[in-house]
Amino acid sequence: MSRPDASPAPGPWRDARTRCDRTRAWGLLVAQHRQAGCAFDLRAAFAGQDGGAARVAHFSQQAPHVYADLSRSLIDAHVEALLLQLARECGVEAHRDALFAGQPINHTEQRAVMHWLLRNPASVGVEQAQVATNFIVQAAGEVHATLDAMLGLAEQVRQDDAITDIVNIGIGGSDLGPSMAVKALDDLRLHAKRLHFVSNVDGMELGSLLRTLQPENTLFLIASKTFTTAETMTNAQAARAWFLAQGGRQQDLARHFWALTTNLEAAAQFGITTTLGFWDWVGGRYSLWSAIGLPIAIAVGAENFRALLAGAHAMDEHFRSAPLERNLPVRLALLDVWYRNFHGFASRCVAPYSHGLRRLPAYLQQLEMESNGKGVDASGEPLPYATAPVVWGEPGTNGQHAFFQMIHQGPDVIPVEFIALRRPGRDLPGQHPRLLANALAQAQALMQGRASPDNPHRAFAGNRPSTFLLLDALTPEALGALIALYEHRVFVCGAIWGINSFDQWGVELGKVLAQGLESRLASGDCTGLDASTAGLLAQLR
Repeated sequence: MSRPDASPAPGPWRDARTRCDRTRAWGLLVAQHRQAGCAFDLRAAFAGQDGGAARVAHFSQQAPHVYADLSRSLIDAHVEALLLQLARECGVEAHRDALFAGQPINHTEQRAVMHWLLRNPASVGVEQAQVATNFIVQAAGEVHATLDAMLGLAEQVRQDDAITDIVNIGIGGSDLGPSMAVKALDDLRLHAKRLHFVSNVDGMELGSLLRTLQPENTLFLIASKTFTTAETMTNAQAARAWFLAQGGRQQDLARHFWALTTNLEAAAQFGITTTLGFWDWVGGRYSLWSAIGLPIAIAVGAENFRALLAGAHAMDEHFRSAPLERNLPVRLALLDVWYRNFHGFASRCVAPYSHGLRRLPAYLQQLEMESNGKGVDASGEPLPYATAPVVWGEPGTNGQHAFFQMIHQGPDVIPVEFIALRRPGRDLPGQHPRLLANALAQAQALMQGRASPDNPHRAFAGNRPSTFLLLDALTPEALGALIALYEHRVFVCGAIWGINSFDQWGVELGKVLAQGLESRLASGDCTGLDASTAGLLAQLR
């Protein structure tokens, strides 16, 4: 397959945002937190005559495929109104419109940000042709041509009885998104095919997998847009050497190695002839909707992959059109800003009560911290306030027997985000009520706490905030909507903080230094190194 055609650059764009700390609403929020916000008590908020029913009604809503209960958040209607004022004064709506207009809001790289276009139905592209820019219309055509080609390749693998194992070799966005989604949709997976994901350059990961494979039954997918990513290419070269050493023939490389890349020349030199490409307006952590999603399509098939896209598109339309007051990505983002910048909460725990979503916290770590872990604003000025929190977590109920002790009784307040499913998965559905009961109980315990005057070791402070996201079931549509919800939430936080959420220069310096240090490990040359690095290098030789 050829790479997608290069799209013309979109027109000029001016960042019209006002940085959050330069708005009137910011000052009002500072004053509100000092006066009342820091002393807000959830138990009092639920102590009215209606038992908090009005609060639940106000702070809960249904969005596409996701129901959210924000009533256990440290927020009231007045604070919410100020936060909505903040969003408007920061220009969130205009920035959102620029996103969907294909403007180059990734200004440090002069790129549009259009992962949302990857999940637009073909009919939407036709309907919007009269109002969309030529850039978007052309890109939409390329998107659907590439999607059809990718799904065709996926079906080819699904029908090939000789291929039993598919190994995706990538890192970052080329690994975390597809790996998370394949695990989440395991109930729909074609079980004649085993999907494996290799990302770490530590040879133990790939080596331990290769011991279980047969070359004639294995397809390797090399996922690297540039075909130069150091970790990915190291593992790819090792897999190629293993294939040949195990009796694979040079002329069979093209059948057993495919590439998800735009560097056709490098792929051809490797021995690859089957390639799928994507565009520079698709950031790595937003790429599972593109050709990078080939492992997902192989696992669950074309119909389910299109359903994944449809769920995300439904959330896109909600984000694009819903008023801010009932816009779930906006409401969650404003809560994030309130916690991070006014309460000073430095982390957020994500606790999916679903084995299928066990890799979601790892996926969100990249999505949130690589996007918004920035210390300068869009113009390069240092920021006087914090941005992305640390995102971490594990599935329930495992977390309850590990770190929930700290969340309940530790001195730091850590907001928890519970995610649960109304309906169980395929296996052992009788256990699902117990799983749900645990999720509900943990959220209740965090809020209520427990007094223990005679034994302080058994006391729970309570008033610990949480949110609750509920999906009907772990379907492709629901998963797509959930991921898109988080994408747009991250976008809104970045818009308010006045940063560029779509570059990642922070990953570069360590890569550059590693290139020089690798040769020094062989030579022992410590010239010019700091004493600590030189000492460690000597210890490692």
